[in-house]
Amino acid sequence: MKKLWNIWLIPAIILLILVLAPTTSIAQQLTTTENRILFQVQKFLEYPQGLQEWTNFCFLPPSPSLKIVCSNGHVTELTIIGNKTSLLSGSFSIDSFFTVITKLSNLKVLSLVSLGLWGPLPAKINRFSSLQVLNMSSNFIHGEIPSLKLKNLTSLVLADNLFNGSVPPDLETLTCLEELNLGGNKLGSHFPSFLFSLPSLHQINLSSNHLSGNLSMPCAPASALTFVDISHNLLVGKLPSCIIASKAEVLYSGNCLLSVKQKQRPPSYCNKKAAPALAVKPPSSNSKEKESGIKLGLLLGLIGGGIVLVGIAGLLLLLLLIFNKSKAKRSYHNSQTFVAHKFSPAVPNVNVARRVPQTTRLAAIGLPPYRIFTSEEIEDATNNFDASNLIEEGTQGQLYKGWLRDGSVVLVNCAKIKHRDLPYNSSIMQHLEILPNLRHRHMVSVVGHSVITHQDPPQSTTTVFIVFEYISNVSLRDQLTDRRKREILKWPQRMAISIGIARGVQFLHTEITPAIFGNNLKIHNILLDDSLNAKLSGYNIPLPSKEDNLESTHSAEKEDIYLLGVILLEVITGRQIATSSEVQELKDELETGSSDTASILLRSAIDPSLRGSYAYESMRTAVQITINCLSKVPSKRPSIEDVLWNLHYSMQVQESWTSSGNLSTKL
Repeated sequence: MKKLWNIWLIPAIILLILVLAPTTSIAQQLTTTENRILFQVQKFLEYPQGLQEWTNFCFLPPSPSLKIVCSNGHVTELTIIGNKTSLLSGSFSIDSFFTVITKLSNLKVLSLVSLGLWGPLPAKINRFSSLQVLNMSSNFIHGEIPSLKLKNLTSLVLADNLFNGSVPPDLETLTCLEELNLGGNKLGSHFPSFLFSLPSLHQINLSSNHLSGNLSMPCAPASALTFVDISHNLLVGKLPSCIIASKAEVLYSGNCLLSVKQKQRPPSYCNKKAAPALAVKPPSSNSKEKESGIKLGLLLGLIGGGIVLVGIAGLLLLLLLIFNKSKAKRSYHNSQTFVAHKFSPAVPNVNVARRVPQTTRLAAIGLPPYRIFTSEEIEDATNNFDASNLIEEGTQGQLYKGWLRDGSVVLVNCAKIKHRDLPYNSSIMQHLEILPNLRHRHMVSVVGHSVITHQDPPQSTTTVFIVFEYISNVSLRDQLTDRRKREILKWPQRMAISIGIARGVQFLHTEITPAIFGNNLKIHNILLDDSLNAKLSGYNIPLPSKEDNLESTHSAEKEDIYLLGVILLEVITGRQIATSSEVQELKDELETGSSDTASILLRSAIDPSLRGSYAYESMRTAVQITINCLSKVPSKRPSIEDVLWNLHYSMQVQESWTSSGNLSTKL
């Protein structure tokens, strides 16, 4: 009788699979409307690499760039991670984009990271009534942050964009908010102290903005906070008592606060810089700007079919074990638990959403995690510092080419520090704390270091080995002096390179504490990778033997701006510059040409290989900021933010005219 039961059991199970599998699959299929919407989103984003072949949206294989979660025929999560270093084309409309994407009304998680989105964030984003996680970091979205009425929002990440204005006061109404990251924008006005009173808020990141005002203010206890980053703003006074009393990790360097624990600027700096938030000029409807960015993360895709098979497998296991009573109860419990876990609604992971920008940024520049090397690894990499691997010897030590054990090529900088030159031995490690932060898309980044101390009485010496990534392509000087290679660099390409250089300088000036000036900015130190992305090399590493000199900081900052102007001068004219007299001569030529209404003199001063590739207003804007950088009076030279603003605007104008096909105003 038992054998007869088994004979009938197997066909019954097969029949059950045939009946249930299509039903479950149909349940996961999108509605026709939402299927069409996702195809429209794909078109809006200009078919980014890795996303060109979307087909069955709910059954996509795992991908580092895409995650789509479906439930009951609707999309509940859409995560797209790109690596765009420039804006989407001039035909892109962020308003139209959100008109379409907000029709995915069941979305709980929306992450659109590093996709080149640009334009003001439209208020229609509030149509996402169910949204819990919103991450639009590392794009080029500008203007003020609109009023947000997303009552279910738990995570809001708008970091690394171009937002200006104030932090919206209505964020106070988002009582479910657990994470807020607005870092790396241009937000100004007074610090939004009301954020500390949000009942659920755990993490706040407002770093690298233009927030000003006195923090010495009463505030409600912030018991829920675990992390606060307000570094690199223009804040004065003392930290609020509610923050001091909390158990949160607080980062506040790069302000003008009354503190001895984290590096601060002098009060005069914040008083001088504090002003209404910088207004980023909005591009025209057909414009485009280019900027670095950063940015490929690692997320798992959803395999819907796999879920179905797991469920059927659980059912099969249950039926086959029904005769074994001693194990039936345990088997039933295990399989039911497993199936219930697989089919439970996806709950947004706030911590994962917060880490996406950092992961994306690291992946986008192709760097491994920062590490501490052993002395043996350094010796192996350089073949025991063989003379054939020595590239140069300069003020910051010897530079060797090396090969790590995994085959990757690196540069190793060796610098010896005598302890007698230092006020305290511990200052060596204090200075080296900055090294893991020297990683940026537009810099030859640091990938690790090693420290060896030699106890040789009466004098002790420490050797610091700093390991850099290796860029195998040519320098910008090589590219401009080679006639064939120079033809590749038309005006849009040169603008993108110039913006990249300025972004690297901005990172050193404003996003590192203490800021790094005196960066040896020379055109042969600007390296170009295989994609013609600019990378700063030879920049200043703040070794501990160099004492801080507050009086020279301002002059070193303005010297960097001047040297950046010299590079821009060579980019525009295509001529090699060797002396200060040549700088002045070319500057005068451009200055005369930019005031010529007929543009004849300006055209004669510009690299002939650029003719026909630039709009006059774009070139004139770049020429004017270059002239300002080369001012003989350091105080009249612009800040790096001003340089970037003008270069962005120049690119916007250029792309606007290129997309419109209007050649009448091109030279």
